[in-house]
Amino acid sequence: MDTKFAYWVPNVSGGLVISSWPQKTDWNYEYNKNLAQTAENVGFDYALAQARFFGSYGADRQLEALSVANALAANTEKLNLIGAVHPGLWHPGPIANYVSTAEHITNGRFHLNVVSGWFKGEFTQFGEVWLDHDERYERSEEFIKSLKGLWTEKEFSFNGRFYRFDQAPSEPKPRQVPEIFQGGNSIRARKMAARVSDWLFINGGSLEYIKGVIRDVRRFADEFGTKPPKIGVNGFVIARETEAEAKRELEGIIENATEEAVEGFKKQVREAGQSSPEGEGMWADSDFRDLIQYNDGFKTGLIGTKDQVVERIQQLDALGVDLILTGFLHYDEDLEHFGKEIIPAVRQAESLKPEAQESAGVEQQKAASFPF
Repeated sequence: MDTKFAYWVPNVSGGLVISSWPQKTDWNYEYNKNLAQTAENVGFDYALAQARFFGSYGADRQLEALSVANALAANTEKLNLIGAVHPGLWHPGPIANYVSTAEHITNGRFHLNVVSGWFKGEFTQFGEVWLDHDERYERSEEFIKSLKGLWTEKEFSFNGRFYRFDQAPSEPKPRQVPEIFQGGNSIRARKMAARVSDWLFINGGSLEYIKGVIRDVRRFADEFGTKPPKIGVNGFVIARETEAEAKRELEGIIENATEEAVEGFKKQVREAGQSSPEGEGMWADSDFRDLIQYNDGFKTGLIGTKDQVVERIQQLDALGVDLILTGFLHYDEDLEHFGKEIIPAVRQAESLKPEAQESAGVEQQKAASFPF
């Protein structure tokens, strides 16, 4: 199996679960530099620096994503770094130059995650207009088209609703065009990914749900005559010696959830998937337990023994998932263990045939093993 692996860079405070359960995870730069070097040494392919500007879900201190990603790239040799940006808070002209510069510095290891945005306060409190759900994706699509034009055309002209360029130069060009990642689960996000993105990151979910997203994206790409994007799925990993240990850790996280912060996050994300025209998308059907891991990472089912986690990754691969975006409770220990034990086991595992997985009724068989 050739599944790729990424990890969430913990460049904001509070860890990756909204809980007072102990977490051995820090957010400062030196910590993240050492973590990136460890991740590279144990086989991770990508690291994603998240973009936050205001405190939310306990993340009251934030290291800016592009800066962190570029610095981590300068202190690694093989690891691909992904920095996140929000259209509306950034303009594609300067970002095109920033990313091209980073691509030269890193010899092709710097990429961009375009985040359409769900946190209304980060726009309105900076004095920016808060757009409707589908308008945010329309702006992001123009943002990506602008980046690609600036990276590939000598002089770029564009007349969009949100961005306009008049024979704009952008030098130096990247030696190879950086990969464009985007997030989103809604229908509008799936269409945008099929049209302009190289990768689509989706929140965690059941196998059946993930299968439906992939099916839609491929159908839209076929309609548009484009190459379908690769798929990355968020998953929070709790790999322990026994299934009982893993479940105890999970229940400890849930039982010690910071209720006020989770409820505050729940209110904020109503601006995301639930506000799409079809009422589906990121967090649209997430309950309190799901939101404790703020990208629905529990739902993906990477919780149990090493063998159970590897088996789940085999199932995701059979659906067409290309990358697992991992998060951990104790980054100090869990990331290294995942790289040393689980990544090699995945590399040695056989790919499942999709039709075999269908006939096996995987969802029903796994209900007892995975609590979501």
